[in-house]
Amino acid sequence: MFMDIFSSFDDNNQVFMSLYVLMWMFSLMLILLFSSNYWVMAPRWTKMMSIFKDTVSSQIFRSYGINMGGFMNVITALFLFLIMMNLSGLIPYVFSPTSHLAVSLSFGLPLWLSLIVSAIAFNTSSVVAGLLPTGAPAPLNPFLVIIETVSIMVRPITLSVRLTANMSAGHIVLTLIGNYLTTSMFISSIFSMGLLLMIQIFYTIFEFGISLIQAYIFCLLITLYSDEHPH
Repeated sequence: MFMDIFSSFDDNNQVFMSLYVLMWMFSLMLILLFSSNYWVMAPRWTKMMSIFKDTVSSQIFRSYGINMGGFMNVITALFLFLIMMNLSGLIPYVFSPTSHLAVSLSFGLPLWLSLIVSAIAFNTSSVVAGLLPTGAPAPLNPFLVIIETVSIMVRPITLSVRLTANMSAGHIVLTLIGNYLTTSMFISSIFSMGLLLMIQIFYTIFEFGISLIQAYIFCLLITLYSDEHPH
């Protein structure tokens, strides 16, 4: 039994199906999904997986990421992995990995850093020139360069914090509603219990959509960051 509501996000709690088992299991599942393209006869469930790949591909084709070898496969795998991680938090007694900033940052930071390092190695002068907007007044140039540099440096933090905050907040609300629902079974009327039950059901469906949307936004922003890569 948890001491308080925030202890449910402690990955050291001995709960059913720990964080590490889920991460290994989902990683192996993704390898199996992508290796299924080499089978002689593709199973029917691969058509469902192609929907997610087409969703990510349609966005990458509109960005410079299409010119980066393997970028589409990385983002597609990340998209499916984040969906599985986010949805796993809706299973009772299962810890959601993306509720921790360390997990989300381990996804956002390497991808952002790889784009920055690749851009600098490809065309350093273009990257430096991109720090200063065209037509800016000369006295403001030093301040604009600093502001643009800071905005680029905080991208992996904002990218990861957005995912973590949305996942954590949703799970906290679900836990609170569940606690009130359990209490209402003994001290409240049938109407109050039914109302809380309906709220719990609709909010669970809402969290299901949030899990999909946040995974898409995470991959979408990384794709948009690739547009600033020097052509």
